[in-house]
Amino acid sequence: MIAVDLPYWAQSLLRVLGGTVAVLLPAGTIVYLFLFKMMSFMQSRLGPMEAGPYGSMQLFAEVGKWLQKEDIQPERADKKIFKIAPLIVLVSTFILVAVVPFGPDAFFTDFEAGVFYFLAVSSVSVLGILIAGWSSANKYSLLGGLRAAGQLIAYELPMVLAVVGVVIQAGSMNMQQIVFAQNHGSIFGWDGLGNPYVLTQFVGFGVFMIAVQAELTQTPFDMPIAESELVSGYMTEYSGFRFLIFFIAEFANVGIFALIASVLFLGGWGVPFSWFGWDSMDAVDDWMNIVGPLIMIGKMLALSFLIMWVRFSYPRLREDQLQRFAWKVLIPVSLVNIMLTAILKVAF
Repeated sequence: MIAVDLPYWAQSLLRVLGGTVAVLLPAGTIVYLFLFKMMSFMQSRLGPMEAGPYGSMQLFAEVGKWLQKEDIQPERADKKIFKIAPLIVLVSTFILVAVVPFGPDAFFTDFEAGVFYFLAVSSVSVLGILIAGWSSANKYSLLGGLRAAGQLIAYELPMVLAVVGVVIQAGSMNMQQIVFAQNHGSIFGWDGLGNPYVLTQFVGFGVFMIAVQAELTQTPFDMPIAESELVSGYMTEYSGFRFLIFFIAEFANVGIFALIASVLFLGGWGVPFSWFGWDSMDAVDDWMNIVGPLIMIGKMLALSFLIMWVRFSYPRLREDQLQRFAWKVLIPVSLVNIMLTAILKVAF
C-alpha cells in the first residue's frame, strides 16, 4: 500500500536507498565478522581491538584511512578508463542485487527471467577487472586482468549448468517462483521442511558454490590477484578511494552471491508454507516482508562463512590446475546432474 501511495520519484529513491543498504551492509558485516575476526581466531589471535568495543569500529577507521590517501595514477595509464574501471565493478554489484527477493512483496524487481538476468549481469564485474588491468600500463596488472577473463570463461559455464537443474525442478526462471516452489513443495509426500533444493540438487549446489568461489576470485581461485606472483594483480596501480571501491565490491559480491545461492538452494526468504497453512503466494502473511529479510541475512551469513572458510583454509591453485578442474571435473559433473534431474522430473 505504501508503494502505491508514493509518487514514482519517491519509490525510485527508496529503491536506490534500499539497494545501497543491501550492498553495503552485507559487505561491512562480512569484513568485520570474517575478515577481521574469524580469520584472526583461526590463526590464534584477536584481530583489531582498538577502534571501538572489540574492534567494532575498525571498518570505519579503514574507510577513513583510504579516503585520506592520495589518488595516484600511472603516467602511461589510460586515465579515463583507469578511473572508470572500479565504478564498473561496483555498479555491477548494485544491478545484481536488483534481482534478489527479500520477501513476498519486498523486492526491487520481479523479472520473469530473473535467473537469466543474474547469470548475464554477474559477468560485468570481470569486464571492469579486465579494463583495470589493461588501462594500468603495468604488466602485472595486465596479467591479472587476463587471468580474470580466462577464469570467467572457465567457471561461468559450470555456474550456468548448476543453475539449470534448479530451473528444471522449479519449472520457472522467476526468483520468487523458485522460492515458492521450495517452500510449497514436499519430500516423499512430507512437507514439514518444504523441498529446499540443497537436498535434491546437492550436486548443483556444490558446483555452484565452487564456481562462485572462482567468480569472486577468492582463494584457492585468486589467480587474478596472486600477491606472490603479480604483486596485487589488476589492483597494483590503484590507491586511495579507487582501491577502496575494489575492496568494497569484492566483499559486497560475496554477500550478493550468497543471497542468490540462498534463494536458489535454501528456500530464500520463506519458511515451509505448511507451517502456517499457506497454499499459495497470495496467502503468505504480510509479516513475512519483515521477517523475510532477516531470514535472508541469516542464510547469507551462513554461506558467506562457507566461502570465507574455504578462502582461509586452502592454498592457491596453479593456473593449469584451475582450468583443468573447471573443464574436466565441474562441467561433466554439471551435465550429468542436468541429465538426472530431467529424467527424474519426467518420471516423477
